[in-house]
Amino acid sequence: MYSRKVASQLRELETPFYLYDINLLRQTLNSVVSESKKYNYKVHYAIKANYDDHLLSIIREYGLGIDCASANEVRKAIELGFDPKTIVYAGVGKRDKEIRYAIEQNILALNCESIEELQVIDAIAGEMGRRVDVGLRVNPDIDPKTNHCIDTGQADSKFGIAYDEILDNTELIKSLKNINIIGLHLHIGSQIRELHVFENMCNKVNAIVAKLQSHGFSFRMVDVGGGLGINYDVPENEPIPNFASLFAIVHEYLNVGDREVHFEFGRSIVGECGELITRVLFNKTTATGRRLLIVDASMTELIRPMLYGAYHNIENITSQDETRMKYTVVGTACESTDVFDENVSLRKSQRGDLLAIKSAGAYGRSMASQYNLHDLPAAVYSDQLSGK
Repeated sequence: MYSRKVASQLRELETPFYLYDINLLRQTLNSVVSESKKYNYKVHYAIKANYDDHLLSIIREYGLGIDCASANEVRKAIELGFDPKTIVYAGVGKRDKEIRYAIEQNILALNCESIEELQVIDAIAGEMGRRVDVGLRVNPDIDPKTNHCIDTGQADSKFGIAYDEILDNTELIKSLKNINIIGLHLHIGSQIRELHVFENMCNKVNAIVAKLQSHGFSFRMVDVGGGLGINYDVPENEPIPNFASLFAIVHEYLNVGDREVHFEFGRSIVGECGELITRVLFNKTTATGRRLLIVDASMTELIRPMLYGAYHNIENITSQDETRMKYTVVGTACESTDVFDENVSLRKSQRGDLLAIKSAGAYGRSMASQYNLHDLPAAVYSDQLSGK
């Protein structure tokens, strides 16, 4: 990955920090834009994956919309110049003030996740003298074949409205005078690597659209979510996700007439362009013989491995020793779970060496915390390094 090329420059920087390969980000954006244009698909960037200002300014250049999970994300997108009419706002727990703010901004749609939320939005819109465009987020009850912690589309998930509940409340929904249902929204999960899952999703969407249409619902767009995974195991083998195959599958199997088809990608756009760079502080061997490599990053910089067992490939980018050793790489936080990975094969590592924790551009810096009063991680960008 990029960090190897500039390792000598990185030695002089204070760690830990996130390193972003802007050339790879642009290549990824070129891919998703060119492949989506073949079918006139609309693409939104899921800002929760990474809301770094510099990255967002580049994403904006490529004409993507924004998918938000909070009103502050809506605010961030608008402040950075994204067109409100390309912004969608989902989330199971929108507060009243967040709903009001989104209505005031005239965004593309609020994607509603419960019948009660529809009623609340209708009431707030009535108080404001407005009629609001909304999408119905339907729970499609599909197994996305991914980590259960990022599975959002099965029947018992907190996300979306149960399909049968919409049918049971058809008349109630139609009676709401201050909302205008413009679309359906479905999202089955994140980090999906088995593309046949998207074929199943399309078949389910087709059935849902046909059934709701038969019940008198009318809408102009279908948001089929995102979820396309990246290669955490060997990122060098697949630096850019396979957007072409995903869009081809959707084009072949999705049958929603001439309605707009929208996608929302986060991880697949920014995941591979980011690495967490951390410095070795100490070597240590436990009483059981386990060899620890203690680094200056921790769960406060990258919580995914500790939160739900996510894997990130780790490499020593400065050691010149070809000897390979097995290490458990641990961080500085006062938690026993602060472990990046166990039994990692690395070049023999010593105090001062730099490690790159790869594929950390998504859900890394955006989930950082100041637990133990740690500083938030800084960011370094390839287009601001000498030599690039």
